[in-house]
Amino acid sequence: MANMKQQIKRYKTDNIKRARNASFKSSLKTAIKKVNAAVEAGNKEEAVAAFNVAASKLDASVTKGINHKNTASRKKSRLAKLVNSI
Repeated sequence: MANMKQQIKRYKTDNIKRARNASFKSSLKTAIKKVNAAVEAGNKEEAVAAFNVAASKLDASVTKGINHKNTASRKKSRLAKLVNSI
């Protein structure tokens, strides 16, 4: 760990941000898995509801700087294609 005051502060804030980002990424992956599970079960209403939540989280990840906008767009497109395949 650094021994300069500003670097010690930076280390602390980086750890907080890393934990927050990890938590958000985990919830995003869970939302995507719920869409996949609903599609595999063949439940259209549940899949659409789960897709709306996942799409919202993907948009939020772009705003927070966790994902690139093209990555989020690609994932939303693939999920929408899955939901529409039911």
